[in-house]
Amino acid sequence: MDKPVIVTVDDDPGVSRSIARDLRRRYGHSYRIVRAETAAQGMESVREMRLRGDDVAVILADYRMPQMNGVEFLEQAMDLYPHARRVLLTAYADTDAAIQAINVVDLDHYLLKPWDPPEEKFYPVLDAQLDAWQRTDRRATGELRVVGARWSARSYEVRDFLARNQVPYRWLLAEDPEGAQLLAAAGTDGGADPAALPLVVTAEGAVLTAPATAELASAVGLSTAPATDFYDLIVIGGGPGGLGAAVYGASEGLRTVLVEKHASGGQAGQSSRIENYLGFPDGVSGSQLADRARRQALKFGAELLTARTVTSLEVRGQARVVGFADGGSIAAHTVILATGVSYRRLSAPGLDEFIGAGVYYGAAVTEAPECRGCEVYIVGAANSAGQGAVHLSGYASKVHLVVRGKGLESSMSHYLIEQIARIPTIEVLTETEVVGAEGGGHLERLVLKSPEGERTVEAERLFVFIGAEPLTDWLGDAVERDPKGFVLTGPDLTAAGGRPRNWPLRRQPYHLETSVPGVFAAGDVRADSIKRVASAVGEGAMAVALVHRYLEKA
Repeated sequence: MDKPVIVTVDDDPGVSRSIARDLRRRYGHSYRIVRAETAAQGMESVREMRLRGDDVAVILADYRMPQMNGVEFLEQAMDLYPHARRVLLTAYADTDAAIQAINVVDLDHYLLKPWDPPEEKFYPVLDAQLDAWQRTDRRATGELRVVGARWSARSYEVRDFLARNQVPYRWLLAEDPEGAQLLAAAGTDGGADPAALPLVVTAEGAVLTAPATAELASAVGLSTAPATDFYDLIVIGGGPGGLGAAVYGASEGLRTVLVEKHASGGQAGQSSRIENYLGFPDGVSGSQLADRARRQALKFGAELLTARTVTSLEVRGQARVVGFADGGSIAAHTVILATGVSYRRLSAPGLDEFIGAGVYYGAAVTEAPECRGCEVYIVGAANSAGQGAVHLSGYASKVHLVVRGKGLESSMSHYLIEQIARIPTIEVLTETEVVGAEGGGHLERLVLKSPEGERTVEAERLFVFIGAEPLTDWLGDAVERDPKGFVLTGPDLTAAGGRPRNWPLRRQPYHLETSVPGVFAAGDVRADSIKRVASAVGEGAMAVALVHRYLEKA
């Protein structure tokens, strides 16, 4: 096979030759070095390589170039080589631009010029980038197609599952010509038999009719089966807390497996924009943050199991055994519970029958393009509702934010309140509640109640962001929980009058340890935790430190 390519673009001829010289000296035996002195010349070279089928490993681009700066160049090159590692070359004065590029083009690294000696300041960075590129699965993926009905709840669930797991797909309506052709080829009549939808056609041509989530996960290449039956650490839940625990656990040498029922990112992964997370001044979507964390965990060797439902937790001697809905199980020395929370259901007549058919819990990012030109309603007054309103305002003609209280100040961050006030297409309806829903086959109308009385409004889509319920019913009495279902840990156990089973009386619980030794809780599922992405990640990392202490004493 031809050598993979390292591309370097710098408009200063002397610097360009120097970079190429340093690259050839270190990597010339394994990589072909392609040098360009203008962005246009560089793009022409990249396009030619793409047509020839060459593999590009790393692209280095100088920030200050005429006609097209380095960020713009990397953004265009990314469309041709999405797996290539992207490095921006910049002077100290342009550091801010480099940091902004991290969000614009998902920049992998930036290097300050000059970097003499390269052995200390240049090669270690390139070694890490090339190693990451080698670990990436770069096999060309064919096109996954999903054929379904616009108002089908299961069609929505399949699309949401694929989108949140970063699986590219093309959505086709059953009545569209191409969708109808695929249904006919599969011997299915979606109109006569709605239960046959959605139809999923993989890149290899395999056909799945109304697949279960586990079947779909397996078909698109997500890992669903554990590699072994015993680990050092099992993390249950793939939200920020669980991902943080998986990253730190695996990076510190623990045999770590993360089990997620739906998709990595949890509730935070549904957020259209998180703007107050450290290190992302321009904000980052929940899915981007979750995908980066997922890749980071995999890089360190953690296993990630998707579409596996945990139903039990047992103590068997020194082992903590986690049971699955399909009857299987895995065991470990320790367990971290990071199952997070779910949005509380809105109790209003008629709503439940339209879930997935006009009524959505959470951001439902996959539905945003379908809201183009429509009026949509959002229920909620916390940050998630505000982020959803801002995101949907880019599609909908009008966004009505329905708030039961007298305002947003007591529950929403100030920066979001200011953003909402600046968007003329967002209307905040205070002291208002949704008390009913109507429609035939999908949501068509909502009944709103305010101090002025009840009124019925036309509405095809309602997004609900209210309250939080912990996902802990499956635990039964395995660990101590508070009356709302949140897991009690550390001092809260003493405050609640509980005493950890099988513990010596002299032992005090670690801050994040539950009533069962070796079982910890992190993030939103823990009683009295701070419901923030950053705090969940921090608790996941802290729980791993406590796991080490537990293992040393066990």
